[in-house]
Formats: sequence, C-alpha cells, structure tokens
Amino acid sequence: MLAICDDRQAAHRPLTRLAGGGLAPNPEQPERIELLKQGLSNCGIRLVSPTAHSRDAIAMVHDADYLDFLQHGFSEWKKSPANGPEMRASVHPTVRMNRKPVDILGRAGYFQADASCVLLEGTWDAVRASADTAVEGMTRVLNGEDRVYALCRPPGHHAYADKAGGFCYLNNAAIAAELATQRGLRVAIVDVDVHHGNGTQSIFYHRADVQTLSVHGDPAYLYPYYSGYADENGEGKGLGFNHNFPVPLMSDSETYLAAVDLACNSVWRFSPDVLIVALGLDASSADPFACMNVDEEGFRRMGERLGKLCSKTLVVQEGGYPSPALPGLLKSFLDGFTSR
Repeated sequence: MLAICDDRQAAHRPLTRLAGGGLAPNPEQPERIELLKQGLSNCGIRLVSPTAHSRDAIAMVHDADYLDFLQHGFSEWKKSPANGPEMRASVHPTVRMNRKPVDILGRAGYFQADASCVLLEGTWDAVRASADTAVEGMTRVLNGEDRVYALCRPPGHHAYADKAGGFCYLNNAAIAAELATQRGLRVAIVDVDVHHGNGTQSIFYHRADVQTLSVHGDPAYLYPYYSGYADENGEGKGLGFNHNFPVPLMSDSETYLAAVDLACNSVWRFSPDVLIVALGLDASSADPFACMNVDEEGFRRMGERLGKLCSKTLVVQEGGYPSPALPGLLKSFLDGFTSR
C-alpha cells in the first residue's frame, strides 16, 4: 500500500471554533498530520509527496465563485472593517433568503455553511494541497496502484459544491470520485466518519454513476443535523444510489460495525469499478468529540470489511482529532484493510 501526503497542508491553522455559544480551541490542527504520519510509520507504509496538479479536477466539482472566495476572500476580509484574525461569518442565509451579496461579510455567510470553517492566511494553500493529495491518490489508483491512502487535511466530506462547513473546504473524496467517472468508471464512496458526509451526498445526489453511503451518528442529535437520515435515498437518476446508516450516539464497535456491514452489502450489489473510503477515526471512544465508542479492534475489523470490497480502492482521510490514540487507530484500520 502507498500513502500520499503534502506538507503544505499545515499552512491552515485555525484558532477557534464556535461551540456552545462561545469560542473554543479548534481541534482541526496541523498536528493531526504528524499523528497520522506516525500511524503510517508504525504500519511500515511508504509515504510520498504529490506532484503538482492543475485546478481542473477541483473545478469539475466546485463552483467557480466559491473557489475564488476561498482563494481571495481572506485578503478582502483584511481590508474590511470586520477584519478579525479569522474570517468567520456572523450572518447566514436561510432557505427563504439565498441571494449572493457583494459585501465580503455577506459572501462569507453565503459560502460558509457554519462557524467552524474559518478562513485564514494559509487556508487556500492548505486546502489546495489537501485536494492535490486526493487527486494524486486517485491518479495512482487509475494508473495501476491497487490501494492508496491519501492523508488529506483539512478534511473534505462536509464541503458542498459551493459552501464550506464542518472544518471542510474542498471535498477531496468527491474530487477523486469525479476523476474516476471521467474515465467512465462507476465509483462507490463509503464514509465511516462519525459525522454524516453531507457535502458528498449533495454533490452526487442526482447521479447514478457514483454511489454514496455514510455510516455516522444519528443526525437528530449530532452535526450536521439537517441531513444524514435513513430516508434520503437520492433523487432523479440518483434515486436508490444514496444510502445513510445512522447509529445511536455512544454506540459500541458491534453496533457501528453492523451499520458498516449494511453499507458493504450495498456496495457489493452496486459492484463499483473503484471504491473510495472516506475514513473518519472520530467514532473512536478516545476522540476529543466523544460521540461514539468504537475501539481499536473495531477499527481493525472495519478495515478488514472495507478492504474486501473492491480491488481498486482509495482511502481519503476525513475526521479523527488529536489524541495519543490517533496513530494506533489508523494503524489498526490499515492493518485490517491490508489483511486480505
């Protein structure tokens, strides 16, 4: 197995997140990269840097105005009266108010789905590097590698085509999937992050060439709250190609794995040419968000199940936040994933 990582991803260092009505330290930090690298080293997996990629693959998934906002928005923000150290919106559109304004504060609310996806000086460089890591990973798979792990940070599965959210800016898994579909291949994306992959679902909700499946904590009680329910099955041509498997909060490994098994059964029926695993490690009992109780052995068994689904697989890193357990969690998953 090969792993990809771009050290430019460390350029994004958010200061805070809005939690419980106040500002708290943001856990989505560059230190995640080093902890995950340690897990790779413990597995003996070779790590390489991506080559430079054009913006074309990103532009196939993301809106042009949104990309311009990510690239230039913070510079404009610094010139405005509302120039705090982080670009965080204080107003957001509702379903009844969805016009795109000109003022930078209004555009921040339009393009930032929530208050956790702040922009800073290095954000664009980091999210481009994260997307390039996923593009490199899928390019390697399409060119002959069977299994590749893309150490992407910031994560991507909450990012819509035109909105950032949940620490996510560019949807790395969706960008990788679109590359495969451009070659006429059918793709399945299995997201096992503890939070629903709402951005990924939205991007492919009307399509039949990409199957999207998400195992996650019940959104009635957990971010992103407004999507991820079991009755969301796609629309139009995509009807029947989106599946959600919400599980109760604080579930143990057996409960979480039972939902993963249901997702795997759907993948078997779809029979994709390429599989993408959107790997969140935040269902761990050791994760700082403390939403679920999956242990290391549970992640090993999860990796074992997912590793048997498709001969061509890209693993894209999503959540999983700094703790001493993070390297061991990644090692356990990858040990299971490569055990066939």
